[in-house]
Amino acid sequence: MKTKAYLETLKNKSVEELNKELVQAKKELFNLRFQNATNQLDNTARISEVRKNIARIQTVITKAQNAAK
Repeated sequence: MKTKAYLETLKNKSVEELNKELVQAKKELFNLRFQNATNQLDNTARISEVRKNIARIQTVITKAQNAAK
């Protein structure tokens, strides 16, 4: 998914949905790191992509919390 489209979908979600997606992304990152350590990972670029998505999700959560204040 393209970055701008992904950001728009994140902005349209509630904080609870964003937290659930954040947990899923962190689980995926853990699994990718585990696969990488055991030499089972084919696409190593996916690790950095997931890390960036986690940062994007956290940024949107922070903006939503600051806007609620």
